[in-house]
Amino acid sequence: MSAIKRVLVLHGYSQNAAIFSKRLAALRKESKDIDYVFVNAPLILLPTDLFTSPQSLDSEASGSGIVDTQSNPETALRGWWKTQKDKDRANTSGLKESILFLRDVLKEQKFDGVFGFSQGAGLAAVLAALLERPHLYPDFLVDGKSPHPPFQFCVAVSGFKLKDPSCDALFTPSYSTPTLHVLGKTDVVVIEERARQLIAVSANARVEEHEGGHFVPSKGTWRKFLVNWMKDPSAPLPSPSAASVSQSEPPSGTSTPAIGGADYKNAVQMKL
Repeated sequence: MSAIKRVLVLHGYSQNAAIFSKRLAALRKESKDIDYVFVNAPLILLPTDLFTSPQSLDSEASGSGIVDTQSNPETALRGWWKTQKDKDRANTSGLKESILFLRDVLKEQKFDGVFGFSQGAGLAAVLAALLERPHLYPDFLVDGKSPHPPFQFCVAVSGFKLKDPSCDALFTPSYSTPTLHVLGKTDVVVIEERARQLIAVSANARVEEHEGGHFVPSKGTWRKFLVNWMKDPSAPLPSPSAASVSQSEPPSGTSTPAIGGADYKNAVQMKL
C-alpha cells in the first residue's frame, strides 16, 4: 500500500473550507490514500464585499440571511485578500495576514503538496515559491528558518499570478516546484491570458485544459488524473482532455460567484 499523501487545500474567494470540501467530495472519494486538509482563509468578507447576489455565490447563503451568515465564523464566506479597485490589483489588503496564518499552519503540520482554486490557486503558487526561498519574505521565517520543507507539488486550478510588490521577488525569474495548472477553456473569471502569466513563471509546469469554465473539473477521467498526478508529478500520465468530454458537463460547484455579462467579468477580476 502506498504512503498517504497530505495535501493543504486553499479555497477560492467567497468560499470557505467546508464549502470547498463538499465541492471536492467526488475527488476525495477517488483518492483514498490522500489526506486533504482544508483550511479557512482568515479574512471574513463583509456583506458589501459580496459583490453579487448571494444566490450566485458558491455558498448556501440566502439573500435575507447573508448578514447572519457572515457574522458566524462557522459559515462565513472568506477571502485570502481583498484588492483595492483603483490600484490595478497592486494593493492586496489581508495578504500578509493570510501568509502568516499559513506559516503557522505549516509550522504545526507537514504536507506533501498544496491544492488551490482561483484566489487560493494564486496563493498556493506563492506558498510553493516561498518555501523554496523563504529568506525573501523575512516575516515568513520561524526563528530564522523556514517553517516547512518545499512542497513536492502544487495544483493550481484557475490560478493567476499575484500582482503584489511583496511577491515579485518570489517569481523572479521563476519558481521550480512541480505545478499542475488547470485551465477552463470558457473561464471568464480567470481568463487564459491571466492564467498564462502564472504559467510563465512556473519552471516545472504541466498545463491541462478542460472544456468548462471557472470550476474544478469533476468527470471521472479528471478525478483519476488529478489523483495520479499528485501521487507522482513526474509520471508520464496521459492528458485527461484526450478523452471525449461532454460540453454539457455540470460544474463541480467549486466556482466563485458566476453570472453572465461584462459587469460580472470586470467585477470578479477586480476582486481577484
